[in-house]
Amino acid sequence: MTTHIALLRAVNVGGTGKLAMADLRLMAEEAGMSDVRTYIQSGNLVFSSEDPSGAKMALEKSLEDYAGKAVGVMLRSAQEMQDVLNANPFQEANPSKIGVLFLNDAPPRDTVLIAKGRADEEIVLGAREVYIHFPSGMGRTKLRLPVMSEGTVRNVNTIGTLVKMATDT
Repeated sequence: MTTHIALLRAVNVGGTGKLAMADLRLMAEEAGMSDVRTYIQSGNLVFSSEDPSGAKMALEKSLEDYAGKAVGVMLRSAQEMQDVLNANPFQEANPSKIGVLFLNDAPPRDTVLIAKGRADEEIVLGAREVYIHFPSGMGRTKLRLPVMSEGTVRNVNTIGTLVKMATDT
């Protein structure tokens, strides 16, 4: 079995409604995930599975039944999440001011060009991520990228904690 990290979109922060992490863990276990752990209240799962794609689809179905609408789930292996940290183009910046937008597919090449509300933010495209440096803070930004509706953002500190959870044995 391999260890993976699932990031849920808009859980407890963006309109899906409240989802207790104990309920999320139960849904994940019923979806075929084992050794399920959550981190903070925004839908971060660390789990093991022989069939992570199948488990992801089952979890998405359970979440849709719960929420009454689709809830996006971005899936990465522990190594892929470590690779996201390693590829961070803003290594010298405050990690709490670096957000990574996780997507299921590669971001459109014109993502930076069509950004709206951009002030001092720096944006760099990754493989299935968009790295964003928010020098003035994530809470103050007016930045909008059309692709944001397809993914979910986590700061580098959260990503580091998830990697640690996924690799600690």
